[in-house]
Amino acid sequence: MDIIGQPTDGVEHFSDSHEIREHLPFPFQDGRFPKDLGAVVQGTVLSGDVPAREVVHTADGSWRIGDGVSDMNMPGASMITQISHAVQWNTSIADLATMGPGHVAARSDPGKPWQIVAL
Repeated sequence: MDIIGQPTDGVEHFSDSHEIREHLPFPFQDGRFPKDLGAVVQGTVLSGDVPAREVVHTADGSWRIGDGVSDMNMPGASMITQISHAVQWNTSIADLATMGPGHVAARSDPGKPWQIVAL
């Protein structure tokens, strides 16, 4: 990954060669996350150290992925990257591409089903 920006409010920006877009028209084509869709992803999830346990599709259309254990809002705890990087470590996140804005999916552990509720 290459750094494409400087940390802003404790959030680092990482990307591969694709552009990152925060908001893209929903629903997504073929029910899959677009390659250039960005998300705020907790570093513990992105590194594969801790599994994703919470995925939020905010009312404004942005995405957040956290470990559900520690505070992803702490300085340096999260970064902006393509959502596909989080899917590499947590493949079941791909199943949430059809989850509408204003919803959160949570699970207790990997292999457990995602429970989706309105925010």
